[in-house]
Amino acid sequence: MATEDDDRPRKKISHEIGQDLYLLSEEELAERIALLNAEIARLQEAMTKKRASKDAANSFFKS
Repeated sequence: MATEDDDRPRKKISHEIGQDLYLLSEEELAERIALLNAEIARLQEAMTKKRASKDAANSFFKS
């Protein structure tokens, strides 16, 4: 049988740069690290795409 806590929606994990980490557990810190690593990968992918687009445009206009 489910408890009341199981029925509540889970709070979405978010992280604020510079936030106090004192009250977070090891599990919460690991979740935040995973979240931030995924965000870093997403940002690097976006940067790679923008760089490729910029390089293609520069190559086209130099020809």
